[in-house]
Amino acid sequence: MNESAERLLKAWRTPKGWRYWSAVNNSKIGLWYTITAFGFLLFGGLLALVMRIQLAFPENDFLTADQYNQVFTMHGSVMMFLFAVPILEAISILLLPEMMGARDLPFPRLSAYGFWAFLIGGVFVCGSLFFGAGPRGGWFMYPPMTTQYQTGVGADIWLLGLSFIEIASIAAAVELIVGVLKCRPPGMRLNLIPLYAWYILVVAVMILFAFPPLIAGDLLMELERALDWPFFDASRGGDPMLWQHLFWIFGHPEVYIVFLPSIALVAMIVPTFARTPMVGYGWIVLAAVGTGFLSFGLWVHHMFTTGLPGITIGIFSAASQAVAIPTGIQIFCFIATLLVGRVTRSVCLLFVLAGLATFIIGGLTGVMVAIAPFDYQAHDTYFIVGHLHYVLVGGTIFPIVAGFYYFYPLITGKQLSERLGTIAFWLMMIGFNVSFFPMHITGMIGMPRRVYTYPAGMGFDNLNLISSVGAFVLAGGFVVFLWDLLRPKGGQPTAPRNVWNAGTLEWLAEVPDQPWGVRSIPIVESRYPLWDQENFVRDVDEGNFYLPDAEEGLRETLVTSTVEATPIQCLRVPGPTFLPMWAAAFTGGVFIFGTFHWYIMAGVSGVLAFFTILAWLWTGTAIIPEKTEKNVGLGLTLPTYVSGPAAVGWWAMFITMLGDMTAFMSLVFGYFFYWTVHEDFPPKDVEGPGVLWPLVSVFCALAAWGLMLLSRKLNSRKNGSLFYVSTLTSVLMTFAAAGALIAGPWLHNMDPTEHVYQASVCVLVLWTVIHLALGAVMQLYAVARRAAGKMTHRFNADIVNVTLYWHFMMLTAGITGLTIALFPLVS
Repeated sequence: MNESAERLLKAWRTPKGWRYWSAVNNSKIGLWYTITAFGFLLFGGLLALVMRIQLAFPENDFLTADQYNQVFTMHGSVMMFLFAVPILEAISILLLPEMMGARDLPFPRLSAYGFWAFLIGGVFVCGSLFFGAGPRGGWFMYPPMTTQYQTGVGADIWLLGLSFIEIASIAAAVELIVGVLKCRPPGMRLNLIPLYAWYILVVAVMILFAFPPLIAGDLLMELERALDWPFFDASRGGDPMLWQHLFWIFGHPEVYIVFLPSIALVAMIVPTFARTPMVGYGWIVLAAVGTGFLSFGLWVHHMFTTGLPGITIGIFSAASQAVAIPTGIQIFCFIATLLVGRVTRSVCLLFVLAGLATFIIGGLTGVMVAIAPFDYQAHDTYFIVGHLHYVLVGGTIFPIVAGFYYFYPLITGKQLSERLGTIAFWLMMIGFNVSFFPMHITGMIGMPRRVYTYPAGMGFDNLNLISSVGAFVLAGGFVVFLWDLLRPKGGQPTAPRNVWNAGTLEWLAEVPDQPWGVRSIPIVESRYPLWDQENFVRDVDEGNFYLPDAEEGLRETLVTSTVEATPIQCLRVPGPTFLPMWAAAFTGGVFIFGTFHWYIMAGVSGVLAFFTILAWLWTGTAIIPEKTEKNVGLGLTLPTYVSGPAAVGWWAMFITMLGDMTAFMSLVFGYFFYWTVHEDFPPKDVEGPGVLWPLVSVFCALAAWGLMLLSRKLNSRKNGSLFYVSTLTSVLMTFAAAGALIAGPWLHNMDPTEHVYQASVCVLVLWTVIHLALGAVMQLYAVARRAAGKMTHRFNADIVNVTLYWHFMMLTAGITGLTIALFPLVS
């Protein structure tokens, strides 16, 4: 190993001993994330077996009704929130940098924070089951069963614990979006990126717009449970239907959020074993984007039996059937690739084909339930259970298992057994179909879902027993698969490099793999550079491309332009630290202690989380470099510090605020939803917040925003005195805006427990005031950075990003103030 390689290895080396857990690079975080999510899959699978034991025989007393409801709720919640989405984000964090020839994703500490939040939140939610305190309202948690009729902390554990986990999912989505758009190798234009990256980009954007409505719904339900704000209490103007809208705006895109990344694995595997590039690359990209877009127009598909108008049902029924078109395009492209290629047999391909076949069956039954008259008959029966599992298991788990067999040599340097894999495949395939196909028949003859037992002699007995036997056969397949993963492999020869002879960049990895990810960041001219570019692997290994050295001992990767992938920055990414772990632990404390109403401890955790995150940002972001430019190789010199739209930090702030605004607009949607379902909203005999104070708040927020724009301009001058005056005045106006917004409901004696109108006004005020307080913290942070010399007129990323936040803040304050002040006058 030459000197440059040694310096590179030293910069990217993983810490040893107890400091191993301070690692933040994608190869470790992605691995931990994947193992943890797979562990939750096994836990959820055990819960499914417990349910099938209970349902194997009529009038069984293996579980009580309460125990079954907890197991049933936890099974669905674990599979949807702790496995399906996290496992695919985990695999992406692990593999995406290698697929794009990058050293790491742009925010490794954010990935670490997301992992620790996921682990803490998942253990908290699952652990409740062992204390008899688990949630009992189903993974969908419909009110009023979970608000007025469910005592204990089970529902609160679900609401707050999973909200914490959803934050981790959104953090990963931000990381992946910026990674795909800004950290590609030079030359990898948008039309050359791997199909996996396209799918992940679509899915990450979907997460950004699908998860916030659920977070908003969680907030409303927790406020009702904890403070008696009646968002879902019909006796005080609330409506349980609002929860269904917010939940299924998340819930139906969720199906495609877990389906598309699994298909992304298929899109990487099929060309490799067909020995030919993917047929219809452009069609697949358009179909993936189309699927993501259409998925947001399907949520009423789950609400046909709730008494909606016929025209609404017709529109959503048509949209639910239309989504089959882009799905079919993708599947036909995969089949065409296999037909025109020279197919090599493999266990990977067996699982891929099984996944496609079972998903097609699930898709066909999905078209059936998209037809409203049929859905009226099947909606609350086991037919839906069978349909759901054919879609999710066929579309998700089988491709993920294929991905494990495919990428295992890349991660560990060892291959899994084709013989054991074949045994596992047939056990899974047979067990799955024996378990879930009879559920369609069970449902058609009338067995309702979500019941813990059933009477004998109704025709359900034998079908349920068959389903239970099939579940244990399926579990046997997973046991074989798990043994294949965990069995000792010390005596097994190391797998050859690029064992499958694939054409994409991740297979540049050496065996055993080096922590730097890629020896030098290449120039890419093809979708399959390992197949098409001559001497490509040799040139990468010899350091003939970009960043072959780490002269300063720092971790570096390239930032490129969004469309053409032209190099624009040499990005320094932070190294190992425990700060993300502690930040996640303290943030988790806010949610966990808040669940049990231990508000003092929750407040202490919040303060500790605040200062830990502050230390993380202060020491790890927008660091002024020791030199402004660096020669990255091949005669190219790039800046080491950029700000504005060229910077990954700006993109992270912009993307995060899009998600934040989505959650806020979900609350605004709730306000206007009540107006559509009540003739007297706002009620004539209920006093509102008035016009004066909300409009004063809007004016003060507008002034604070304008002063921040001025502060950004003043910061460009070397004399910073006027910058301090402008920014500190903006802080005062921010507090004035918050105070005026609170004054409206306060001075008019609005009690949010009396009626949903007051509660809706107060929740919009609460949301906006919290964001104004966060905006003031950001303003003071910018002042402190300038005073400490960590921000200057030249190195100004902090003030640029704070100003970007204030663009969104102004929208939030303006919409809130104008809605609560003026809408009552025109309604």
